[in-house]
Amino acid sequence: MSLSWKIARKYLFAKKSHHLINVISLVSIIGVGVSTMGLIIVLSVFNGFGNLVLSLYDSFDPDIKITAVKGKTFHPEAASLGIVKKIKGIEAITKCIEENALLKYNDKQYVATLKGVDTAFFVTSGIQDKIVAGDPIIESNGTPFMIVGGQIAYALGIRPNDPLHRINITMPRKGIDPANALIDPNSAFIQRTINVAGVFSIQQDFDSKYAIVPIALMRELTENEEQVSALEIKVLPNTDSEELKIVLKNIVGNKFEVKDRLEQHDFLYKILKSEKAAVYLILGFILLISAFNLFGTLTILIVDKRNDIITLSNLGADLSLIKKIFLIEGLLISLSGAIAGLIIGAIICLLQQQFGFIHLENAEGFVTDAYPVAMQLTDFFFVITIVFVIGFSAAWFTSQQIVKRQLPKTRLS
Repeated sequence: MSLSWKIARKYLFAKKSHHLINVISLVSIIGVGVSTMGLIIVLSVFNGFGNLVLSLYDSFDPDIKITAVKGKTFHPEAASLGIVKKIKGIEAITKCIEENALLKYNDKQYVATLKGVDTAFFVTSGIQDKIVAGDPIIESNGTPFMIVGGQIAYALGIRPNDPLHRINITMPRKGIDPANALIDPNSAFIQRTINVAGVFSIQQDFDSKYAIVPIALMRELTENEEQVSALEIKVLPNTDSEELKIVLKNIVGNKFEVKDRLEQHDFLYKILKSEKAAVYLILGFILLISAFNLFGTLTILIVDKRNDIITLSNLGADLSLIKKIFLIEGLLISLSGAIAGLIIGAIICLLQQQFGFIHLENAEGFVTDAYPVAMQLTDFFFVITIVFVIGFSAAWFTSQQIVKRQLPKTRLS
């Protein structure tokens, strides 16, 4: 252990000549610790809310989605579906067709997005776990059924498995001659009726927009025998989605987009990232303010230990050794506070994860009644790094400037 380290450690833990210096040193450590603890807790809560929001999308969205760069639909084989099916790591692939349609139930109407899927949709998504009424069925014994979002069901007054009332689906016919449409308006539309088997509730974006039907029915409504709007892929557990996405991009080519869950909601993902960056910036300033306490503490400590410094100088210590002592002293103060703050912050986050003792106000109807928490190792690394940088900068400036100013009459000056 170097001499500068031994002396710095002694100055940190040994009794000072003035009790006030002990108090100021303790305040500096507590200031850094509280700032660090607050940063970890706030970042963990922010991560928790971010994961909660994304998990709601995960219940409906696939792990990976393939769509055309141009146009609304494409032929599956144009995206090399036969080759894609053979790729290791893929559990299931769903063919999807999406189109807007007018839904009528009794005397009420609603414009929704019909999503035609095959039975693999219940593998590629988690919608079966979000059924709040009825059954997760889109086809039984050749009979098609519909699953609607909760807000659509509420707007239309739908009761699942109602034997007396069916939903009427109306969709514009493509390629109709306007002249014929004027003569016979009904010829401009395709209509089908269907029973509602279930109602799902995920979150507003989905509940107010989507109605799920068999893809065979969608092909009838859209008069589309082969085209699809998207290929939705479920990835096997323990498969690297990023590597699989790269493989898929190489196979399908530049005419198709391959997006993971986050990229499917790119705007939301960017908002979460930008807000987290703002949290880093704001709380980083708080840590910077804590550095001023460190600056004051070291200044007072240097004044208090002036006689010791002169003694060391007379014994042969050079200026660089004296500066190094107080540089290490500043780092010990800042890192002691940071480590204590990280430990306490982690304990609070673990307790919140386990018991949820801090509750959200007016959380009725929300998916959780307690603040969600998700700790990430990168946050701990970032926090300890920024504390080290700020503490080192403050300690270096103090040791460089104050030591010489306090020793004008020694040979060190």
